[in-house]
Amino acid sequence: MNKPLFGLALGGVLGIFDGLTAWFTPEVRSQILGIVIGSTLKGVIAGICIGWFAKKVHSLPWGILFGLAVGMLLAYLVAMMPNPSGKHYYFEIMLPGSLVGAIVGYATQRHQPGRTSTGPASREQV
Repeated sequence: MNKPLFGLALGGVLGIFDGLTAWFTPEVRSQILGIVIGSTLKGVIAGICIGWFAKKVHSLPWGILFGLAVGMLLAYLVAMMPNPSGKHYYFEIMLPGSLVGAIVGYATQRHQPGRTSTGPASREQV
């Protein structure tokens, strides 16, 4: 699996858990389904971007930093939207979003795509 696809899958899975952290904010528990769907979509977008970066730049520290920045930026864009009462949840949204980005950044840098060569050197000797 190539790095952008790996980032997409991991970002989506971690995005689900990111959305589930909304359970710890009692005021938004009634909206948890929409939050989980939105966080999953945010994780997928972040995962594709981070995976593309990991494909181009082979540096673990830069991958983590880029993932952290992308996760934080996307979470900030979501946190800017107030709830119906006008309240913003910057910390509650940006902390898990940033962590998801950093984890995906780390994982995509460490991920080794499978080799698909079918040449003579890759065949088993009988």
